[in-house]
Amino acid sequence: MTVRAERPGDGGAVHRVHEAAFGRPEEARLVDALRYSKAWIGGLSWVVTEDEVVVGHALITRVEVDGAPALSLAPVAVLPECQGRGYGSAVVRAVLDAAAATGLPLVVVLGDPGYYARFGFEPASEYNLVAPWPGVGAAYQVLPLPAYNGEPQGHVTYPEEFDELN
Repeated sequence: MTVRAERPGDGGAVHRVHEAAFGRPEEARLVDALRYSKAWIGGLSWVVTEDEVVVGHALITRVEVDGAPALSLAPVAVLPECQGRGYGSAVVRAVLDAAAATGLPLVVVLGDPGYYARFGFEPASEYNLVAPWPGVGAAYQVLPLPAYNGEPQGHVTYPEEFDELN
């Protein structure tokens, strides 16, 4: 297993991973769109490979919390036949380590609390962060980064590219 930042030429493989993992094209198209958006941050798209084949991907992009900059982990995917072998955890840890170096305060994620707690994510509501989607409850989580000082708080706004997931 090798975990590394996405390189030029990985886009097609990343697309295939998301389409296979989610069983639909929307998340794969989201990554493709984000790659060319103002939300993209170089160095925050990571892949995990086995025998030089991309088998997993994790992406962190820009979001805003009441106008202040923050980060979002989404989407994360591993090929179905490779799930349960530690690929997802490895690529998530790597991209979160890279995010900590940005100087931004926090990363939000919408996902299984049982899974994301292992990385230090906590309920976003405890940090006064409000998801843009109603009813997500405990699935909306936050990881405070080293630069976090109690701010920002408020409503989280995602790039318009996420609107296509509805």
